[in-house]
Amino acid sequence: MLLKDKNAVIYGAGGSIGSAVARAFAREGAKVFLAGRTLPKLEALAEEISAKGGAAEAAQVDALDQQAVEQHLDAILKKAGHIDISFNAIWIRGDLQGTPLIQMTSENFTLPVLTGIKTHFLTATAAARHMLQKRSGVILTLSSSAAGLSGRDRRYHLTGGFGTACAAIEALSRSLAGELGPQGIRVVCLRPDAIPETWSPEHRDDHSDSGVRKYMENGTALGHLPTLEEVANAAVFMASDWASAMTGTIANLTCGSIMDMD
Repeated sequence: MLLKDKNAVIYGAGGSIGSAVARAFAREGAKVFLAGRTLPKLEALAEEISAKGGAAEAAQVDALDQQAVEQHLDAILKKAGHIDISFNAIWIRGDLQGTPLIQMTSENFTLPVLTGIKTHFLTATAAARHMLQKRSGVILTLSSSAAGLSGRDRRYHLTGGFGTACAAIEALSRSLAGELGPQGIRVVCLRPDAIPETWSPEHRDDHSDSGVRKYMENGTALGHLPTLEEVANAAVFMASDWASAMTGTIANLTCGSIMDMD
């Protein structure tokens, strides 16, 4: 088990990506602390993980509220003794894409940016302050391919403030990695492309009927978009000691829709 005896906090654990990563962490031996706004979904996930032999606890936490984040971590520390992994999968309003910037309201442009950078800053720095006690830990952040689209795709996809938010999260991740590295804390940002399993049925049908999905799949080196399982498995590896030499990197999980130095 790659994460045996690790304590992992997952924000946005009720969502598609957060829940997939939580299951994978638990499968690999971590005790997972599920945080989010919708407690019934978190409790159902905790029960599912426990039924499969894993260890999980759920708590209602607003990851945009500094006091709520810090109180939750303090409670975990009292209960578990240490925090080893922090992963933020909070939704940053990807639904606000699709409008040209020159037609978009300032509120719709800035909301993903302010949401994404604030929640990642709050959860990452709060976790880091606890990790300093052991001088070890892993902070995983979440971006998307929208941060590094090709010129063709920037013409095709109207990402609005979502792409800017993802780029800001990646920049924050690198800055944190530089500051926290001497204290033994690693920071890695996961950058998947669009994950069809996370699309609503209407969204999925619309993308298939309009050819959007085929366009996106044809733009990848592997000929397909990433799956939740692939992203979760990558998160496990990055959080494990097997990736102990990796920090300040953007983990490219785009199936080759983006090819860069990271």
